[in-house]
Amino acid sequence: MHAIEKILAKAAGKDHVATGEIVNCKVDLAGINDLYLQTIRSFFEMGGKKVFDPSKIVIFLDHYAPASTIMQADNQKQFREFAWEQGIDKLMDVDQGVCHQVLADKGLVYPGMVLVVTDSHTTTHGAFGAFGTGVGATDLATIMITGHLWFRVPEIVRINLEGELPKGVYAKDIILKVIGTLGADYAVYKAVEFTGPVLKQLSVSERMALCNMTTEMGAKTSYIQPDEITLEYLKDKVKGDYEIFHTDPGYQYAAEHTFDVSGLKPQVAAPHSVDNVHDITEYIGRPVQQAFLGTCTGGRVQDLAVAAKILKGKKVHPRTRFIVVPASKAVFLEAMEKGYIQTLVEAGATFVTPGCAACLGTHQGMLAAGETCITASSRNFPGRMGHTKAEIFIGSPAAVAAAALEGKIVDPAKYLD
Repeated sequence: MHAIEKILAKAAGKDHVATGEIVNCKVDLAGINDLYLQTIRSFFEMGGKKVFDPSKIVIFLDHYAPASTIMQADNQKQFREFAWEQGIDKLMDVDQGVCHQVLADKGLVYPGMVLVVTDSHTTTHGAFGAFGTGVGATDLATIMITGHLWFRVPEIVRINLEGELPKGVYAKDIILKVIGTLGADYAVYKAVEFTGPVLKQLSVSERMALCNMTTEMGAKTSYIQPDEITLEYLKDKVKGDYEIFHTDPGYQYAAEHTFDVSGLKPQVAAPHSVDNVHDITEYIGRPVQQAFLGTCTGGRVQDLAVAAKILKGKKVHPRTRFIVVPASKAVFLEAMEKGYIQTLVEAGATFVTPGCAACLGTHQGMLAAGETCITASSRNFPGRMGHTKAEIFIGSPAAVAAAALEGKIVDPAKYLD
């Protein structure tokens, strides 16, 4: 069996599972974000009175942080009251940040666990060797009542990464190249595992970016085998024991692909699809009115660090807005301690409360018709960050910071000596 299959087998109380099998699994942690008030409604409509275990439920007020409409404020009010009534102490209010980063910061994610959140980018947690997946409101309500949820054991695709990362190339560029090559629908309900020597060149932050965007291939979940980099990150965060699963020798993947990153240039996903991927050189000189750095895909300390390196002692272009959204409070505080926040503010960046912000197109950095944005977030569909007539390019945090500096899309490598 594959490690993912072993995780599901253990959660289902079985010795063995196989691709396509339907299994009913115990969920180790379930999360709800403030887009999904329907989860609470469904909980009561399905006869729920008390959640199965308050310690295994997390509520995140991250997508509307803080609320910018009366409806958003009312949704959050109902979530808070539900948490207090149910004894759910893991209420991550509007000061905490994006669910995926908060889970990592607080040591709530660990190898071998089954993690389910009402957010499609829960694939992020494959970076820790967890089975992380997103579901809708009714499924999450089912977990709140029973502690279990059914899954179909997915086909597993292996993506092997070889070579040496060139200067100015990051995990974001790698995953964009993969998505552009394989397509946005390639991995629908499949699991994507990353392997290969390049992983040793990637920090946990970069691995999270890699796994995060498997969602944009349709993946059900992702996986990176825990190693010394994983364990070093987790050692002071996770309290208690956990089990690390390994794939059996000779396991047959549904498909295998190898990407050599040695000659890879910085990538961008051009409007209006995440798999419309090109070398950044094809768009050099394209003016941008907004550069957006942050959220669950590109708002970690390492991302703020590279932006600060590029912008230190310089100024954001006068015709470009630079919006920065730390992924979490912990990220914000660490970046402040290291001086990255001060550097970026002095350069002209506008900081937003840790959370999702303009990534989901409701507040804190909307685009007007005819504007162009380069973003380190995950999606570039029409209307994703504001007006449907705006255009969105996805790039690495370095590409975003360099564009903020020059007011146009540029190759960031020249700023990274």
